[in-house]
Amino acid sequence: MAEAPRLTESASAVFAVLARAGSATRPQLASLAGLSKPTVSSAVAELESARLAAHSGTASSGTGRNAAVYRLGPAAGTVLAVDLGPALTRVRGCALDGTLLAEATESRARAADAVREALDALPDGAPLRAIVVAVGDVTARDREGSAERPATAKAGPVFDAVTVALPAGVPVHLENNVNCAALAELHEGAARGRRTFGYLRIGVGIGLGVVIGGQVLRGANGAAGEVARLPYPWDDGREPRHEALEEHVGARSLLRRATEAWQDGDGPCPRTTERLFALAQEGRAPACAVVGRHAADIGRLAAAVTAVLDPGLIVLGGSTGAYPQLLPGVRAELERLSWPTEVVSSTLGDLGTVVGAARLAVARGVQTVTEAAGAKD
Repeated sequence: MAEAPRLTESASAVFAVLARAGSATRPQLASLAGLSKPTVSSAVAELESARLAAHSGTASSGTGRNAAVYRLGPAAGTVLAVDLGPALTRVRGCALDGTLLAEATESRARAADAVREALDALPDGAPLRAIVVAVGDVTARDREGSAERPATAKAGPVFDAVTVALPAGVPVHLENNVNCAALAELHEGAARGRRTFGYLRIGVGIGLGVVIGGQVLRGANGAAGEVARLPYPWDDGREPRHEALEEHVGARSLLRRATEAWQDGDGPCPRTTERLFALAQEGRAPACAVVGRHAADIGRLAAAVTAVLDPGLIVLGGSTGAYPQLLPGVRAELERLSWPTEVVSSTLGDLGTVVGAARLAVARGVQTVTEAAGAKD
């Protein structure tokens, strides 16, 4: 990784503003950064000299004069986002203004190949500033306390397989996959304009992303939202088991219940959740019954979330949770058990995690360039 040049504080501020804006004139940069025009002119010259900013054309200023437009330069660099999903690994490479430069998708077994494919597609000579890896686990420091890694064996093996493909010397940051998806819904999905909400993912596993005041809540141990750990079952004579709720609500149990409900005269039993929901959409009675029970289970989990957080909005995502067919049942059960709370389906689908991871990677990359601010002042 090429070391970021040392910047003055004003150049650092202008760089951060330019990364967020994508392109801007000097008057626009002055307004966005809250700096004087002479200061911005000096900062832009500094960034151009370091190839962190570049002239990209002109725009009418409205006074008859054209103003120079600037964008990030070739030395600004790129970032990489990796979503280690339960079935697929999705990778995105982006510029520091968020522009998508490369993407790759492979099976979980070929996660490292997806990383290499995306890296090979990034512009030659552009320094890689940061890597964010989204994992289906909480994260912890290694024994030396120097690097993050998955805290349990749930995501450890695939993470270890991917690290061999990551270039040395580039900061690697881990984030929970549901937190990444929640961040994506906040900025680009169903929760735009809402600063407090819960993102409830239901798929092979279950998880909750908690956003309060526009920030993802991570908790003291980075485990906020680990709803798989809620005690279940909780009844006389029944002992709660470790992650039993995830086992009950997850996709495997959903398909098992479909198998148990299916009769000989119902036709072929669905072997995938996609087929089950398709049959429910057609109005097939056994499929409707199984999907209805699933919606009630999710509604009860949503009621537990609402009782603790009062989020005002719950976004349903995940490989089964995002099906709009679940919404009526979830809403009805939540209303029965708790106070009114808006429930909507994710608008980003399976891409939510990698989209959120890319947003985090861009923020980390910009920070890498600007964190040495003041060294020249």
